[in-house]
Amino acid sequence: MNKQRILLGKCRLITAAAFIAASPLWASENLEARLKSAPPGVIPIEAPGIHNLFALGTNVFSGSTPEGEEGFAALAKLGVKTIVSVDGAKPDVELARKHSLRYVHLPHGYDGISTNLQLQLVKAGQSLPGPIYVHCHHGKHRGPAAAAVICMADQGWSKAQAEAFLVAAGTATNYVGLYGVVREFQPPTDARLNALPADFPETAQVSGLIDAMLGIDERWEHLKEVRAAGYLAPKEHPDIQPANETVILWEHFRESQRLPEVIQKGADLVGRLKTAETEAKEVERLLRLFGSGGNAELKAQLDRAFDAMAKSCSTCHRAHRDHRTP
Repeated sequence: MNKQRILLGKCRLITAAAFIAASPLWASENLEARLKSAPPGVIPIEAPGIHNLFALGTNVFSGSTPEGEEGFAALAKLGVKTIVSVDGAKPDVELARKHSLRYVHLPHGYDGISTNLQLQLVKAGQSLPGPIYVHCHHGKHRGPAAAAVICMADQGWSKAQAEAFLVAAGTATNYVGLYGVVREFQPPTDARLNALPADFPETAQVSGLIDAMLGIDERWEHLKEVRAAGYLAPKEHPDIQPANETVILWEHFRESQRLPEVIQKGADLVGRLKTAETEAKEVERLLRLFGSGGNAELKAQLDRAFDAMAKSCSTCHRAHRDHRTP
């Protein structure tokens, strides 16, 4: 499909070739092993403000959300013209424009990519100025799956090659919905693609649950820094106040229980969020005690409480996020 476009993509990528050659990601043995089965042209590279960055043959890159000026500048240096975000967070459209980059926002979850959204991704890959950069938050799960869909349609990747790229990118195997997307992918017909409008949003509306999960993820990332700092404010981020971060976290859990889409999913999810709220309140209590005078016993209690929160999150994800619904 679209051989002329693939050849054009090769020409477009010339401007990035020197940057790639000059900035190889000297992979760990683990990454080298994962790359052995990846499609030809999959190259891990380093760039400031970008994590888990890969060039995928011609005309496509995959990675994390660009961080600040340096991230968008790095994409511009690579020759990228269009950024496709599949993350739920609102894209930094203004900063992208500053670097002459267009944003397209096509968010999806960890449970897979709907057929309609797959069509939009393929249409975007074929109709928007390239090279294109596809990203999620960390660049390991949703973004690689979306990029693989584009490459299967536009670069002739097989299902096995697409799955091998997910492995190389570090996509967790418990996200069975994402792996299912590439295993079950069927290239869309030209007729279906031609019938699809090419009006792609810069910022898409996301559901209340996605907004809540984004807030929870942000606070959890902060609390992981707190734990690494010995349950104190991290030196690199003194603005992070441990107990206050936990208050915001349990408030997110509490408010999530009231969302119509959560109630619609049933009592199990509501109950899990209630449990998470209770666990976060216990962590808050322990952090306030620890801040008043920490000791080994309190630290041990915090370790157990953090482990309990992490376990609750992972089991809830497996039950309600990582698997596609029928």
